[in-house]
Amino acid sequence: MKRFFRVLKSRENGNAVVLVAIAMGGILTLAGLVIDGGHLFMSKSHLQKTANAAALSGAQEIVNDQDDVDSVVNHVLESHGETESLLQSTVENNQELHVELEKEVPLFFSPLFGMGHIRVNVDAKAGLYPMGEAKGVVPLGIDESVPLYYGETYQLKVDAGDSTSGNFGVLALEGPGAKSYEESLTYGFDEKLKVGDIVSTQTGNIAGPTRNGIDYRVTNCPDGEVNQRDCSRVMLVIVYKPYSQSSNQLKSVEITGFAYFYITEPMAQNDDSISGIFIKRAGAGTVGEEATPDRGAYAIRLIE
Repeated sequence: MKRFFRVLKSRENGNAVVLVAIAMGGILTLAGLVIDGGHLFMSKSHLQKTANAAALSGAQEIVNDQDDVDSVVNHVLESHGETESLLQSTVENNQELHVELEKEVPLFFSPLFGMGHIRVNVDAKAGLYPMGEAKGVVPLGIDESVPLYYGETYQLKVDAGDSTSGNFGVLALEGPGAKSYEESLTYGFDEKLKVGDIVSTQTGNIAGPTRNGIDYRVTNCPDGEVNQRDCSRVMLVIVYKPYSQSSNQLKSVEITGFAYFYITEPMAQNDDSISGIFIKRAGAGTVGEEATPDRGAYAIRLIE
């Protein structure tokens, strides 16, 4: 090498051309490595985002069965163009979904050095945890002392003949008033509620707004099923413990959890009560800061 440079030094003509050629070769090599590295990074990033999306979406169906989980995972992979990348989609401990993806990423410049592709492997895990904070809650509640069994029907609001205290199971999420109650029952309360919040009760039967809200929910999902994601028959309800009581009337309650109920049928004209089937479901809420009792309403969190 020293001899080579001595020869170059002794020959003035063409030295610059040779040096420039060597420098350009080095620059092109570095540029190739940067391009391949960037391509590899982007490919792995896309694959990881796909795995995360598949785990988060598929985990919603853990409360149902493996077929439902697989269907959602495959749909996510297909929409991201990664159907062939799936290595595993496994439910663990009936609570967590583990998704692992792998693919070969082609390289552009590295084949010059004998490396045509690199195998990239990513995984993601999402789990179900009792919901501690949620939006879309309806102004109904169920006392935490009531034993809840999945698939059983429970009364969430009593009718005029079943209350001697003036409370019919109605909560005043937006303050007292039939209109606020009807809107919250129909569409869900649009602000966040969390475990530990104190909510006032509302006196009065409010039969008309109750029928309007329930009929709207049933009408907009006439052939709905319990596990249908967008069915308006499914309501998110507060689980509570009594907080403030005056004489025989419950004034306010403290939220201790959330539960999902499915409305089986519309209300009759002479019926003021609301009944629903207690179900398991994962929703759009979040995990609370403190441990929350498991009431079948779950939030999804990415673990890794």
